[in-house]
Amino acid sequence: MVSTRLSDEVGRVVNGRYRLVAPLGAGSSAQVFLADDVTLGRQVAVKMLQPALADEDRFLRRFRTEAQNIAAVNHPNVVVIHDWGEDDVPYLVSEYLAGGSLRAMLDAAANGRGELLSPSQALVVGLDVCRGLAHAHHAGLVHRDLKPANLLFDTEGRLRIADFGLARAIAEAAVTEPEGSVVGTARYAAPEQARGERLDGKADVYALAVLLVEAVTGVAPFASDTTLGTLMARIDSDLEVPAELGPLRAALERAGRLRAEDRPDAEELGILLLAASERMPAPAPLPLVGALAEAEQSAGVPVEADQTMTLLPLVDDDVIAAAATAESTASSGSDDDAERARGRRWPWVLVAVLLVALGAGGFFLADQLRTPTHEVPELAGRQIDDIELIVEDNDWVVDEKKTRRDGTEAGEIVSTDPAAGERLAEGETLIVVVSEGNTLTDLPTEIAGRPFADVAAELEDVGLEVARTDVFDEEVEPDAVVGADGELPATLPRGETVTLLVSKGPEPREVPEIPDDATFDEFKALLAEVQLGAKKKEEFSDDVAAGVVIRLSDAPGSELARDSTVTVVVSKGPDVVPVPAMEGMSLDEAEAALEAAGLVLGEFVGGGGNRTVVASDPPAGESVPRGSEVNLLLGR
Repeated sequence: MVSTRLSDEVGRVVNGRYRLVAPLGAGSSAQVFLADDVTLGRQVAVKMLQPALADEDRFLRRFRTEAQNIAAVNHPNVVVIHDWGEDDVPYLVSEYLAGGSLRAMLDAAANGRGELLSPSQALVVGLDVCRGLAHAHHAGLVHRDLKPANLLFDTEGRLRIADFGLARAIAEAAVTEPEGSVVGTARYAAPEQARGERLDGKADVYALAVLLVEAVTGVAPFASDTTLGTLMARIDSDLEVPAELGPLRAALERAGRLRAEDRPDAEELGILLLAASERMPAPAPLPLVGALAEAEQSAGVPVEADQTMTLLPLVDDDVIAAAATAESTASSGSDDDAERARGRRWPWVLVAVLLVALGAGGFFLADQLRTPTHEVPELAGRQIDDIELIVEDNDWVVDEKKTRRDGTEAGEIVSTDPAAGERLAEGETLIVVVSEGNTLTDLPTEIAGRPFADVAAELEDVGLEVARTDVFDEEVEPDAVVGADGELPATLPRGETVTLLVSKGPEPREVPEIPDDATFDEFKALLAEVQLGAKKKEEFSDDVAAGVVIRLSDAPGSELARDSTVTVVVSKGPDVVPVPAMEGMSLDEAEAALEAAGLVLGEFVGGGGNRTVVASDPPAGESVPRGSEVNLLLGR
């Protein structure tokens, strides 16, 4: 029986809605149960993820995103997601597919309880998978973990692909899974997946080629005893498809090319497989193993004969009969012709089935399977924002990659892959290399205090333009660099302009106003406050008291360079002199004495000749303004 751990969960009601009925299987990341949806009264499959994943916020965010994405996909070959959520652990609710998995068929064959697939049966599986993958890839979804266990069948034999998005969510979670748990994935991983490179739908195409080879031969190509060995075995060579695959060999070899760009996409592979059907007999029914039987088989319980389902997928008896009748009617001639018609019935039946499955009606099959292609126009030199309409009209997906190239503007398209003139199918990715501008150059780290001419030459040598803004600065010498206008980064695109702030020296100082009755020392202190010096000059003034500032060499309010000297004129008071003593002097002698004292001879009275000075007015010793007249009295 299945493990006790799984059995213990039976009867549990998840999120108050899904009653777990029976275990269907378990893996390193999840347990799967058959459950009853008690709300809608239907059977569903509930995938309960491992508890370790529930503690990873990064996984839960990715899980929710991927669940929403795949729930929006509606295709008959992709498992329908009904619901998702968290109840102690994250869970997914999907349709219940009672037919079991391709893995169960291959395990039954390995245990001697069944047969490997014939090439024709593998073709049936491959076509269904191609249809489901093509639809998902157009929606932007890549499976990343395509393997036989993820290929499920309903009771009518139709194939569904399960677990889209789950592999990506788990891969991006910081969860350490049990040793060896990734071997299943590694067995079908594409070379670019082994190298840890970016994946697209071509990785799923490669995985499909590997699992179809295994379905026919029982051996997965490049398989090794270790995960590392399995991955390393395929990173240097194309997939070699054994001769047992018959007419499928060429198509699968193309799907197994080492380089992803050399592989067909899912739609193209479907066309290649369909072409190979022309040379193949009709397939026997697929030996489906029921889902419950698969669970017991996985636990080591033998599968009874009536637990093996033998349903032909894709087509019911009415479709086969109608196609066979049409082929038989179209055939004429001898019995040999009829026999040949019966031998070639298989491709025509497949064509009819595909037309029905695709809803094609009477349309030509190639038009349904072939994806339209469009020529890539010359986009180099255009702005990325200008091509939205082109991309939309051609139904391309744009992968924008950034670069830098001298002579280009930011947002300018530099190149595309595929290049202009090549054709690209709708839904495929157009890689657009977009410039972020000119290449970056390093800037000098030390510029402050250096001569402007030196810094400017250094910047111009690395492809930058230089502008200058002169500013006052108290510390930096005139014509030296103070800094840059704004924060200067470590790198800049070539051709950018760097504005340097260049010192004009200290800011000019304004000469202060003269306070009333200010002395020289008082005004000198005011000048010192604005970093100006003072020089004293004295002069007589009849109007300003001695010691008081009369005027300045530079008028108040005028601007001077810092540390300039201002001449301060200070009053010595009025310019007066004493009247000299002139008694007994002759008139000529008295006049000379007055002139020497800075005075002027005024009137004189009392005779003439050689008479002498008797008195003066003002009298001797009295202080009078320089240049005043002095009158004399002459006597005998």
